[in-house]
Amino acid sequence: MGIKAFFKNAFKDMKNSAKAQHEVDKAELEVAKADARASFEENRGHNTYAKAKADAKKSWDDAHMSPAERAEREQEARDAKIAAAKTKTEEANARLEAAKKQD
Repeated sequence: MGIKAFFKNAFKDMKNSAKAQHEVDKAELEVAKADARASFEENRGHNTYAKAKADAKKSWDDAHMSPAERAEREQEARDAKIAAAKTKTEEANARLEAAKKQD
């Protein structure tokens, strides 16, 4: 196999890969659009002025947080996720032990 054939095959593979990735991207875009439409329809008429004002205040407060406050909030969120994961692990282990005892 010559150098010309090598590059020809390499570029052909890249072209096919790009086409395949384009199809994946189009499919993911359609999912995002459908999800956005569904979310919009679910919330149509439910977004009151009070809710919009509360959301805007939360957004404003989040935007004007100090880096230390933002880091603290992110750490609290991570701690909550870790606690939830530990709880699920304990539940799964309890189910495993119960299943072992039944045998």
